[in-house]
Amino acid sequence: MLLADLARTSQEVAATSARSRKTALLAELLGRLRGATESTEAPVVVTYLAGRLPQGRIGVGWTSFAQPVQPAGRPTLTVRQVDAALTAIAAVRGPGAQAERRARLTELLAAATAPEQEFLIRLIGGEVRQGALDAVAVDALAAAGGAEPAQVRRAVMLGGTLGAVAEALLGHGPDALAEFRLTVGRPVLPMLAHTAKSVEEALDRLGPCVVDEKLDGIRIQVHRDGPEVHVHTRTLEEITDRLPEVVAAARALPARQLVLDGEVIALDADGRALPFQQTAGRVGSRLDVPGATESLPLTPVFFDLLAVDGRELLDLPTAERHAELARLVPEPLRVRRLPVPDPADPAARRAAAAFTAEALARGQEGVVVKALDAGYTAGRRGASWLKVKPVHTLDLVVLAAEWGHGRRSGRLSNLHLGARQPDGSFAMLGKTFKGLTDALLGWQTERLDELAVERPAWGVRVRPELVVEIAFDGVQRSTRYPAGVTLRFARVLRYREDKPATAADTVETVRAFLPAEISD
Repeated sequence: MLLADLARTSQEVAATSARSRKTALLAELLGRLRGATESTEAPVVVTYLAGRLPQGRIGVGWTSFAQPVQPAGRPTLTVRQVDAALTAIAAVRGPGAQAERRARLTELLAAATAPEQEFLIRLIGGEVRQGALDAVAVDALAAAGGAEPAQVRRAVMLGGTLGAVAEALLGHGPDALAEFRLTVGRPVLPMLAHTAKSVEEALDRLGPCVVDEKLDGIRIQVHRDGPEVHVHTRTLEEITDRLPEVVAAARALPARQLVLDGEVIALDADGRALPFQQTAGRVGSRLDVPGATESLPLTPVFFDLLAVDGRELLDLPTAERHAELARLVPEPLRVRRLPVPDPADPAARRAAAAFTAEALARGQEGVVVKALDAGYTAGRRGASWLKVKPVHTLDLVVLAAEWGHGRRSGRLSNLHLGARQPDGSFAMLGKTFKGLTDALLGWQTERLDELAVERPAWGVRVRPELVVEIAFDGVQRSTRYPAGVTLRFARVLRYREDKPATAADTVETVRAFLPAEISD
């Protein structure tokens, strides 16, 4: 298949807002890959259509696209050639690697037509915004392969990758989906949660439920088969060697086979969560694991059980899975949980609110409310899990903005955010391009252009006059920024032209959001 076919389809999909039309366009393209020979391209094609690279990160940043490359006059690049080229770029290591990757990328772009170049740049930069992410791609794959969408979704969650399921379905038909089942040792995509504005709203939407603490840790999935234990992250990366305490805890449980869902977290002597960045730093450390374990031990906390001793539990209701979990896992290693069998009971609602407040006081992110009658729908944001987290906001000042890429080309996108200092100047806290609609991108490009005082190649530096309201999940230490702090998951809510820059929040206000253990 030519890359031009994908680029054209991606453009057509982006141009329509109807999900049914998006699905039909993708299904038509995927339908060309039916058959044992053709389907070998399916893993790459369907992954591209979902907006990702099979290789993951390939070590190429946006600066690699700074110099335009003369496009080819006609399409000749095949999907296989592109995949091989990107694999080779990702494999470059050692001295001069950045220059070598850039040279190889330039060679690839020179072989692409202008529409293909645009598609490749957006794909590599994670900027494919066609509405054809996994959910639509799964429906299209089901239509192309003559299978039920629910069958494909289940196969993907158990098989781990959309590409593997695509090759099996398009190459061998719907019966091949039966090969994808829960296997101890092979990670499955974790179940995710939708958001509710409050615990009260979550109780009203779910009915009988439990309220779990939402831990401020790292999601883990633990597979045990006899003495063999494997630990995976939410993205299915294996991190077993970094977490010996998790391996030891899993081996101590009274079962031969287990698949557990939970988090790993750093706790203080009172059982209160330490700042997230300490947990993340420890999990990310590959050097001197014994020393790191001694200096900052981590605790696994489990909240679900997916399989035990040859029994698959995915389809059992929450209440039954939790009962099995409680039978096998000691209380210190289980998430704090409040059953709410009757959400209409005023006393139960008060208890849920109090439980949420206590979770926040213990340093956790919030709570997750889970319906008692729901199965475990891995890999999806099921409506039966609702997370409730406090949303913090700050009024900050825009200090600069970077030119966007892909569909944001020609518009100022990534904002540099600053807070007021005692002397009236502004300290940069970080960057964000989240939450920006097309309309807002257009408006801010014009407004920031008016405020520009410098125009480096990457964007503009502006007079610190424009106030923007930013939502964020927390504040953490950072040596990258002059105030020593940065925001977690910052996103734009709205511009506050009604506020002068002198009314923006101060660095002191921002630092007050630091967890007590590390604030001054």
